[in-house]
Amino acid sequence: MTQQRSQYALYLSLPILSWAFYDFANTIFSSNINTIFFPFYMDEVLGKNEVMQQVASTFISYANALASLFLVIFSPLFGVMVDKTGYKKRFIVWFASISIFFTFMMGILAPMEFAYAYKGVPLSLLLVVTSFVIAKFFFNASLVFYDAMMPDLGTREEMPLISGFGVAVGYFGTLVGLLVYLYVGDSDFHRSFIPTAVLYLLFSLPLFFINKDTPIPKEQRKPFKFFDGYKDIIATFKEMKGHRTIFTFMIAYFFLNDAIATTIAMMAVYATAIIGFSSSQFIILYLVSTISTIIGSFIFGLITKRVGAHKAVSLVALLMIVALALAVFATESWMFWIAGSLFGVSLGSMWVTSRTLIIELSPEEKRGQFFGLFAFSGKVSSIIGPAVYGTVTFMLRDYGTLASRIALSTLIVMTVIGLLIHLRVKDNSVN
Repeated sequence: MTQQRSQYALYLSLPILSWAFYDFANTIFSSNINTIFFPFYMDEVLGKNEVMQQVASTFISYANALASLFLVIFSPLFGVMVDKTGYKKRFIVWFASISIFFTFMMGILAPMEFAYAYKGVPLSLLLVVTSFVIAKFFFNASLVFYDAMMPDLGTREEMPLISGFGVAVGYFGTLVGLLVYLYVGDSDFHRSFIPTAVLYLLFSLPLFFINKDTPIPKEQRKPFKFFDGYKDIIATFKEMKGHRTIFTFMIAYFFLNDAIATTIAMMAVYATAIIGFSSSQFIILYLVSTISTIIGSFIFGLITKRVGAHKAVSLVALLMIVALALAVFATESWMFWIAGSLFGVSLGSMWVTSRTLIIELSPEEKRGQFFGLFAFSGKVSSIIGPAVYGTVTFMLRDYGTLASRIALSTLIVMTVIGLLIHLRVKDNSVN
């Protein structure tokens, strides 16, 4: 019988520590680029008045939707690539490097001045948006392989500790990434792009150089085609017919995650353009929200253990509805402070409770399949929410800030639909 490592021995293991540092690195990209400075930059360049602020929101939401669309198209292939070759770190190195390069290019292109403009939109901004889409796609793509590395790092019993350690280290990445604000200040937000790329690269290096792949020998590899991944998804859907309960929850999660993904992408521009937050105020709000996420994850871990994952997901959905409603109707900054804190709690808690419910609902021998579909559902919903939000802000742009309030209210509708569908899921914890 293999002796179990202590927690300290586990966390100080070089492969696990370097693996967790990649979570630290990519979280810097996620918070700095996706949530904070790219939206700030777009609003700074485009948001000259209330109408153009809505156009900026449209650009941001469509750019996020496009990056998610590419991920949905290619992620099934990535899963097949892992299964057929055994390579994980190799693909992370390539994909992360491409993401880092285009993040760096965002910083190079943003201050450039070109004679050409498309309908009043500077060419430099169009090139920055294109670079953002590519950087975000390859950032998300690297996470497919990053998650697949986890089983190579320890035993089945150690997986919860390893997973939690990666998440905790990732949160510290958020805090370190925000130090870039001390350099950038309250204007010229494009100056954050290159330092973020440097930090992303720096903290990725331990994984690049320490972790090893265990490739499948060439003579044992089977050839694969692009559509093989989609065949696996179709096969999983067919399997779901015999597992109606978990399939119903997948649909509910689609709507719930739709609201989460869109709020993460749009919260910066909404807080500054609609509520009137300064960039420094939003940075503090984001810090508070991150701390709320950590606290919420811990509290809802205890709540889930006490009342069961099904009830816990319902509570998180209700919390999201309250947070979004406060944000939609906020007229004073204190209302948005409460909304941001509540959303932070629900953000971490939804991940804790939904993963636990998937484990409760799925048979052990099919758990990998259902987690794969769970992830795919999240990726697809990350297209729909930003696309709907962007369409609303564009169609109603002449109404100024009202357009963004209405767009955000669509997320309340999504969350309510998700909750109603979730309530149809059989609660296995009920005796």
